[in-house]
Amino acid sequence: MDKKQEIDNLIKKIEKLNYNYYTLDEPLVSDGEYDKIYQKLRDLENETGYINPMSPTQRVGGQILDKFEKHYHISRLYSLDKSQSYDDIKSWIDRCERLRVSYNKIHDDKLPELEFLMEYKFDGLTINLHYNNGKLISAASRGNGIVGEDITAQVLTINSISTNIKEKSEMEIQGEGLMPLSSLKAYNEKYDTPLKNARNAASGALRNLNTAETKKRNLTAFFYSMPTNNLDFKTEEEMLEFLKDQNINVYPYKKLVKNFDDIIEELKRIEEERRNIDILTDGVVIKINDIKTQKALGYTNKFPRWAIAFKYDPDEYTTILKDVKWNVGRSGKVTPSAILEPVDFNGVTVKRATLNNYDDIKRKKVKIGSKVFIRRSNDVIPEILGVVDENQEGTKKIEKPKKCPYCGSDLIETNVHIYCPNSISCTPQLVARIEHFASRNAMDIEGFSEKTIIKLMSELNVKEIYDIYDLKFEDLIELEGFKDKKSNNLIQSIEKSKKVDLNSFIYAIGIPNVGQKTANDLAIKFKSFENLRNAKKEQLVEIEDIGDIVAQNIVDFFNDENIKDSIDKLLSKGIKIKENNVEIQSDLEGQKYVITGIIDNYKRDDIKNMLIKKGAKVATSVSKNTDYLLSGEKPGSKRDKAAQLGIKILENEELYEFIKKLQE
Repeated sequence: MDKKQEIDNLIKKIEKLNYNYYTLDEPLVSDGEYDKIYQKLRDLENETGYINPMSPTQRVGGQILDKFEKHYHISRLYSLDKSQSYDDIKSWIDRCERLRVSYNKIHDDKLPELEFLMEYKFDGLTINLHYNNGKLISAASRGNGIVGEDITAQVLTINSISTNIKEKSEMEIQGEGLMPLSSLKAYNEKYDTPLKNARNAASGALRNLNTAETKKRNLTAFFYSMPTNNLDFKTEEEMLEFLKDQNINVYPYKKLVKNFDDIIEELKRIEEERRNIDILTDGVVIKINDIKTQKALGYTNKFPRWAIAFKYDPDEYTTILKDVKWNVGRSGKVTPSAILEPVDFNGVTVKRATLNNYDDIKRKKVKIGSKVFIRRSNDVIPEILGVVDENQEGTKKIEKPKKCPYCGSDLIETNVHIYCPNSISCTPQLVARIEHFASRNAMDIEGFSEKTIIKLMSELNVKEIYDIYDLKFEDLIELEGFKDKKSNNLIQSIEKSKKVDLNSFIYAIGIPNVGQKTANDLAIKFKSFENLRNAKKEQLVEIEDIGDIVAQNIVDFFNDENIKDSIDKLLSKGIKIKENNVEIQSDLEGQKYVITGIIDNYKRDDIKNMLIKKGAKVATSVSKNTDYLLSGEKPGSKRDKAAQLGIKILENEELYEFIKKLQE
C-alpha cells in the first residue's frame, strides 16, 4: 500500500472515530490512542506533501448535528496548534520571534519583547456566548469554526453562566463547558448508568435535547477568549480581567512568563498540580500576551500563530480486563481488584485497576474479557471508567463471591458492600489492621511493612495487635533478613510508640468511619481516652461533622466485648496515652484554614494538627468560607484562587512567624 492510500485510510479511520466520539458520545479508543493516529496522519502529510481536502487536519471542528439549529458565529472560532514536546515549544517561540523581528524592520510602531500568558487547557466542549446590550443572546458550540449548533437552552442550565453583563457593546466570548470530577463522581453514585469520563459527560450533556438531563450533570464553564469585540485591550491579561469584571467565569490560574526556560519550569510544575484540581485538563495553553503582537502575527488557515497548546501524556487508555481478584481489608470488607492486560502508562506498566464493589461492576457493565477505559490520576492505581463496547463478544460475567477467598468463611452483605465476618483468623484483615495501627499518623512504628507483618504472623505467632509489644530482640534476630541493626531498630520503634498522643491512638485503633480529622475532634472534645470510651451518643453528636451513624459506630465499637478485651490487653503492655489538656485559643476557634505548597522544616500533617488543637478547622480546598491560606513554595492554583477571593494569605516570614506562635 502506497503512502497516499495510507493517508486516505487514516482519514476514514479518524472520521469514524470522530463520529463516535463527538456525535454519538460513544468513543472507540482512548484519547491517547486517538492522538497517536492523528499524529501519524500529520507526519505522513508532512512527509509526502499530499493533503486531502477532507483531512481532519484541515478542519477546525467536528460534525454538526442536524437535530440542532445551526448557528453562524460572528467571527471564526479557531482551534489551537498542539505540541507534545519541549522542542515544539522552542520552535514555536523562535518562529514568533522571527515574525516579530521581521515586523519591526518595516514598521515604525515596534512590537515589544515577547511575553507569554499560560493557562490550563480544559478538556470539555467549546461554548461561544453571544452578548449584546448587556444580555446573553445565544450560546453555541464551535462546530466547524464558522457554523456551530445553538445550545442556548442547554447552556442556561449552567449556573456559572452570566445572562447579564455590564458591557453594552456586541461581543462573543469563548470558553469551555465542563463537568467537574466531583460532579461526575456524585452522578455515578446516584444514577444507574455511569458516565465514562468527564469530557464525554460534558459533551453529551450539552448535546442533549432534554435540558433536564443536562441539568442533572451539574456542569460548569470557564471562559478565556473574545473572538468578537470592539474593545481596545492592550494585553491578553487585560482581556481576562475585563471578563472577570463582567462576572464571566474565568479560571483563577494564569501565569505571565518571559522566556522558554520559564515556560518549561511552569509546565513541569503544572504537570503535578493539575491532578489536584476538580476540572479535567490535559495540557496548557500558551499565548503571546501583547494584543498588538497577536494581530501582527495573525492566523494560518487553521490556527492563530500567536498561541499554542501543550498536551501532557494522556492519563486515559484502553486495555482488556483479564480477571477479577477479591481482596479483604482490615474492616473485613471484600472488594474487587481488576487484573488487566498490561498497558504502558507514561513509562509505568499497569496491570491492575480499581473496581469499588459488585454494584460498580454491574453499573459499568464490565465482564471478563471486556475492553475497558482506564484512567490514572495522582500516581495511584488506575480506575476502570467503563467498557468500550457493551455488546463485545467472547466476554464472561463476573460472579459475586459467596465465600471469603482467604479463610473460606461465608460472606455477608450490607447495603452495597460484602464482608468477611471472620475478624479473628482471616489473615488479610489482621495484616491490614496491624499495618494501619503502625502507620505514621497512628502509632508511628517504623519497619512494619506488609511483608514484615506476614513474616511475624507466620513465624512468631503474632495473632493480635497487642502481640507486637511482646516481641523480643532474640526472637527477631532468628528471622531471615533480620540482622542486629534491623532487629534493634524495630524493637526501639515499638518501645517508642508506647508514648502516644490521644488523637494518634484514637486513629490507630481503627474505629469505623473515624479518620484523622474525626480522631482530632474526639481528642479535643473528650481530653482523655477513658472519657471517650464511656461517651454517650448524645455527647458525640455535639461534635460538628459527627452525625448519628458515626456516633453510633463509635458507641458500638467501645461496647463490643471482644474489642474491649483487646484494648485492655493493649493498654496493659505499657502504653501511655497523653491526655489532651491544650485549651483552645479563642482567636483561632472556628477559623477555616487551607495549607498549600512546600513549607521548609514542617510537614503539612504537623501544621494541620497544631491548627486543630488550637480550635481551627482545616480544609483541602479554597472557598469563599476560607479565612486563611498558609502558602509555602510552589503553591499552585490554590494561592491564585485565594487571591481572587480576597482571602488572607500567610506566606514567607509572616507564615513562619505564624507557625512559631502555633507551637507556643
